[in-house]
Amino acid sequence: MTTKLISYSNTNPKAKLWMAAIKPPMYSVAIMPVWVGTAIAFAENKIFNKAVFFTFLTAAIFILAWENLSNDVYDSETGIDVNKHHSLVNLTGNKLLIFWLGNLFLGLGLLGILAITLWQHDPTVLGLVLLGCILGYIYQGPPFRLGYQGLGEIICFFAFGPLSVATVYYSQTQTWSLTSLAASVIIGIVTSLILFCSHFHQEKDDIAAGKRSPIVRLGTQKAAQLLYWLTGSIYAFILMFVIWGIFPVWTLLSWASLPFAVKLCTHVQQYHNQPEKVSNCKFIAVAVHFWSCLLLGVGFILTGS
Repeated sequence: MTTKLISYSNTNPKAKLWMAAIKPPMYSVAIMPVWVGTAIAFAENKIFNKAVFFTFLTAAIFILAWENLSNDVYDSETGIDVNKHHSLVNLTGNKLLIFWLGNLFLGLGLLGILAITLWQHDPTVLGLVLLGCILGYIYQGPPFRLGYQGLGEIICFFAFGPLSVATVYYSQTQTWSLTSLAASVIIGIVTSLILFCSHFHQEKDDIAAGKRSPIVRLGTQKAAQLLYWLTGSIYAFILMFVIWGIFPVWTLLSWASLPFAVKLCTHVQQYHNQPEKVSNCKFIAVAVHFWSCLLLGVGFILTGS
């Protein structure tokens, strides 16, 4: 996964806009918590329920599709996406269509989670996923719009960290695990990193729409400096959990993603105040997310094999 691939440079302009609107690379945000939570369940309990895994994976992708589509709808109401040509609402000119398409994806995702609930005769997974959906709504939906108050990254941390990884682990084992909770901290941080980076190039639009994103609050220079600490914390936590015996040594494989992390931080540091050049940093953050989470899960799988 590279930023060159993500730029869709071999497609025509209209197709590039559609690909940017659909955001295929972003779906690693839905996939990786399922991957890591399942890998930990396998490492600790030698359990792998294929039906639950693939159902949860599909449901997570559908629910993230709802979040992406509804985000375009709600942002179109505030005017923050007026210059966002790859907004699905702007591309189709039909806000109502995108709204109901998003709700369809949400319904399909919740049906998958309901199926897991019925198989296991346990409402825990459904309840936690519903809580995650509520967080997803209050982040972007009226009258809350907490993302506009600069709380998006915090909400993202809990929704894609503890509420995702630990829930996936529970779906496999019907128990809780300190290891899965520790891993959820890492997944939460690296996922929030993507959202954090997505604001650098749209500082002016955020200010115009009254959105107090972290970049607006801190300014691009201080935010770029903070990025070093946020990104470095991912690897510090992994090392710390290995030293404490919470993670197996094999999970240090995730450090192989460090070159992407260095590229992200240096790129943002150099271009933080140049919107056109820094706009692709969120995709470098996606690469950090993808490779660090993939290799973290591989580390658990190798431990359990």
